[in-house]
Amino acid sequence: MKQALENIRILDLSRVYAAPAGSMILADLGADVIRIESPEGTDSMRDWGPFVKGESAYYFSANRNKRSITINLKSASGKALLLDLVKKSDVVIENFKTGTMKKLGIDYDILKSVKKEIILCSVTGYGQTGPYSKEPGFDPVIQALSGLMDVTGHPENEPTKVGIPIADILTSKYVAISIMAAIRMRDANGVGQHIDLSLLDVQISSMANISSGYLNADMVSKRMGNQHNNVVPYQVFQCADQPLMLCVGNDRLFRSLCLLFNHSEWGTEERFATNDSRLQNKEILVEKITLIMKSKSADDWLKLFSNFQIPAGKVNTIEQAMEHPQVLARETVEYLHHPKMGEVKMTKSPLRHSGLNIMSKSSPPLLGEHTHEILTGELGISQAEYNDLKRDGII
Repeated sequence: MKQALENIRILDLSRVYAAPAGSMILADLGADVIRIESPEGTDSMRDWGPFVKGESAYYFSANRNKRSITINLKSASGKALLLDLVKKSDVVIENFKTGTMKKLGIDYDILKSVKKEIILCSVTGYGQTGPYSKEPGFDPVIQALSGLMDVTGHPENEPTKVGIPIADILTSKYVAISIMAAIRMRDANGVGQHIDLSLLDVQISSMANISSGYLNADMVSKRMGNQHNNVVPYQVFQCADQPLMLCVGNDRLFRSLCLLFNHSEWGTEERFATNDSRLQNKEILVEKITLIMKSKSADDWLKLFSNFQIPAGKVNTIEQAMEHPQVLARETVEYLHHPKMGEVKMTKSPLRHSGLNIMSKSSPPLLGEHTHEILTGELGISQAEYNDLKRDGII
């Protein structure tokens, strides 16, 4: 079975998470993604633990299904090698600070002079324009600036970042989407383009109901802990043994909850009958539900909630999440062979298509693992030339 992007080649000059995770999505779909790294190994993710046999598990999370070559892009010979690869490629991805590609002599104008159909995807913290365009952008800073931290955490505590690099993760999805859209357009009109992706743009656009509430109703949301700004009851409750997330998203579900709690009268009582009225009387209702929830274990409640089709789930650790029967049934974890570590485990692509073979071909590459293979086998460089490039620190 063919893969969706098997005839697409991507040169990935990016580092850390957002852009590499985006190119990994495309690699999962069959694209030939070639990571171009410095001979000194300047992707700081390779230096972040935990480590297994000297290799970074963090790096693994964004780099399966790729090949890696090393090129010193600051040298004329290195730049020439890159441009030779551009001639045989469809897309270049980079996440240098704004202006760095121009300083290196490999900006979009140069790339399209070598191949007019080339697509360049630039990922930065703030974009290619605006007063902050040349500032470095890091995920926690973007979370702070975007307003995300101000609505995350408990109201009595300080603003809190999300437990994963959410701005990077969201941006990685737009990396894949924007590149596939650009490929589609290129196939239609034969013209490439420069994609300008900003972590701040992505995070602002991802504020969803928070931003819409402010822009249209002048509502400034505040931190609500594990509660919801606009829906009640919709929060974590402590059971007899552990916490459980309960999401009663509409009035029909609330009436089902009332029946389950043996308090059917709540469903018609003026102060609780509608979500608006529950919002007005949230403290009273939450106090009542809290007392009831403590009377049974989480597993006991989950069985009851399932019978009534009320959405709920235990607050799992990552260990418990990986052992959840649904996660196991979906075979979410895959096993890949690594040249140094042997077998490695990764969470595989969540994409499931009936007519596409979305598969992992290879584990995350060692630094420069495929340099010889690509330069001699695909660019036709002789062994003598390769040895000279190696000796001079170009590769």
